Amino acid sequence: MTDMTERNRTETPDSEKESPQTRKPTRRGGGDPATRGRTTIADGVVEKIAGLAARDVLGVHAMGSGLSRTFGAVRDRVPGGSKSVSRGVKAEVGELQTALDLEIVVDYGVSIADVARAVRENVIAAVERMTGLEVVEVNIAVSDVKLPDEEDEEPESRLQ
Repeated sequence: MTDMTERNRTETPDSEKESPQTRKPTRRGGGDPATRGRTTIADGVVEKIAGLAARDVLGVHAMGSGLSRTFGAVRDRVPGGSKSVSRGVKAEVGELQTALDLEIVVDYGVSIADVARAVRENVIAAVERMTGLEVVEVNIAVSDVKLPDEEDEEPESRLQ
């Protein structure tokens, strides 16, 4: 390699050199990235979050009415079927707010008022933290009480 070739590789002509003062920054878009689009959250997403949060509360035996729990138990036994974590939960989701209706079964002996308060607090905290939506109301309907000597409502399988 000759000296001239080496110099050409390491040096650039003065016309190609730019100083930091003359280089203009490339600007893409404008404003906060969070304002460059819209995020929508489906009702089912909020229902799942609320259902899981409600089930975490001590004293909640199950979610949903007797009929929905029976159908759910059958669906859970079907190969390939999955447990419905949103059973007993109905959500209405807007752009900034959500409202929830929950149907629960409580264990016998617990304070229904305390369980309802704990469910409400847990559901609101989980939904607001995960979605950023404001929870405007959580309505709770207690549809049954699980007695200690009652068996869970699962239909008997015909298969052995």
